[in-house]
Amino acid sequence: MLHASYSSLLTKLLFTLGMFLLWINTVAQTQELGMFNENTDVGNPQLSGSAEYDAATQMYTIHGAGYNIWFERDEFHYVYRKQSGDFVATAHFEFVGAGVDPHRKTGWMIRESLADTAVHLSAVSHGDGLTVLQWRTEPGASMRDPEDEIFFPDKDIDIIQLERKGQTITMRVAKEGEEFRLVGSHTLERLPKEVLIGLFVCSHKPEVVEEAIIRDVQINE
Repeated sequence: MLHASYSSLLTKLLFTLGMFLLWINTVAQTQELGMFNENTDVGNPQLSGSAEYDAATQMYTIHGAGYNIWFERDEFHYVYRKQSGDFVATAHFEFVGAGVDPHRKTGWMIRESLADTAVHLSAVSHGDGLTVLQWRTEPGASMRDPEDEIFFPDKDIDIIQLERKGQTITMRVAKEGEEFRLVGSHTLERLPKEVLIGLFVCSHKPEVVEEAIIRDVQINE
């Protein structure tokens, strides 16, 4: 009987230790992503992306492939969290290297879900310096040019800000050391109260992985 009691106690201790190690691993993974909870490839791109967070510098390094974020479906790498209600998201974006395609993309994205056909709105900086607010109004709907985007006249911006007020999303941009300027606003009636908000990279070339560095990331409610 004594042996059985020790065996039972050992089993309980091992179970408790296992659960503790699982909790530690979950906490470590969350901390590695800073203010975000998850990172994943959306749309099953040919090459996998990844994300790293440096707690000392509070800087994100994101690698992403994918054919595009356009037409009726998207492919990209996404670092995100769930967010309810109104908020203002701001960050400094910078591509690494010359890049392969001038249409490679990084920026902020608000998304209804992780489905590749989901309703979304993106504040985008392209590899060639183009800055644009773009969106998909219905699940699986084909995004249209120029009906579903607003272009900013200047290129090579550094900082992108995306603000949600109800169903209306507003994009502002700035160069380092300068004040924000308005890109435009769009109202998406289908956006739920709780959305996904995060950072993304799309290479615009299925066979290529591009890299971006994002710093000074803030999400204020």
